Amino acid sequence: MDIFPVTSSILSAAGIAHFVKARYWPGNAVTASIVKTGINHTYLVIAGGVRYIFRVYSFNWRTELEIAEEIRLLNLLKENDVPVSYPIADTRSIYIQQLNAPEGLRYAVLFSFAPGEKMLQFPAQLHWQAGAIMAKFHKVSCNLELSRVQYSTGSLIEPCYSFLRQFLQEDTEEMIFIRSLQQYLRETFGKAGEHGLRKGIVHLDIWFDNLSISDNEKITLFDFDFCGNGGLYLDIAYYILQLYSTETVESQYLLKRDQFIDGYESVTRITEEERTLLPAAGAAIYLFYLGVQCARFDNWSNVFVNDVYLKRFIMLRVKRWCDFNRMPLPTL
Repeated sequence: MDIFPVTSSILSAAGIAHFVKARYWPGNAVTASIVKTGINHTYLVIAGGVRYIFRVYSFNWRTELEIAEEIRLLNLLKENDVPVSYPIADTRSIYIQQLNAPEGLRYAVLFSFAPGEKMLQFPAQLHWQAGAIMAKFHKVSCNLELSRVQYSTGSLIEPCYSFLRQFLQEDTEEMIFIRSLQQYLRETFGKAGEHGLRKGIVHLDIWFDNLSISDNEKITLFDFDFCGNGGLYLDIAYYILQLYSTETVESQYLLKRDQFIDGYESVTRITEEERTLLPAAGAAIYLFYLGVQCARFDNWSNVFVNDVYLKRFIMLRVKRWCDFNRMPLPTL
């Protein structure tokens, strides 16, 4: 009987353990368990009592070159003492593994384990530390470039609408709002110019879900899967955007936002031009990730993406952020 073709599979944890043992620690006992399935699949690997993370990239999600560039960035950050989860080479000094999955060739990388845990809400002084870590990362990455995506105004805000049309009618309140926001963002970034805007390599996904906080309150940054090239203010904007979504009390949000900014500026300054663009940049990144969720419907987001979810996300997250920052969106 022929095997029916698949578009996405979950690889056996036992198979992953066997694979990792052969490539990294032939003489040690190795176990593996699934931590999370999403755009990529994450396995916890334990070898010799030490924990590691084995990331299996989804089929056709990242090219080998894009993954190699992510590895190059992480090794650079590790060399400069930025606290990150870093890649680990196998016994042949190879970082990128190839797995013949049912859907086709998938890539995988072993990473060091980020000690500690994720915390949805944490004290203001830790937001200060997160700001300082981001700034240290930016000092290393400023004016550098990867052979990866360029995060421009167009790439952030334009794809979203066509993806949303698969789920929402164009005459709905939500879609009218999205068109209005896109127009506002085009005009805002069009007026900004280049002066005072630092460029380099950005993470584009720094928030509580990608920070691990240990008992001694040390932060480790991980998951650079969305790293690329763009304005460094994008990372700052995304962090304070996500902080706004998790802190329901405005006074706490403002306190922690200011602590984060103070921590960042203890290492390097945020220019006035960048500061002015932070609200618009946060909205642009919201649109970008809405597009990602819709685009990956076939193999990841179908467990939650539907018209109800999208309407709630648009009106209770994106519009709320725009209203809080008093963005003068045009009437269409």
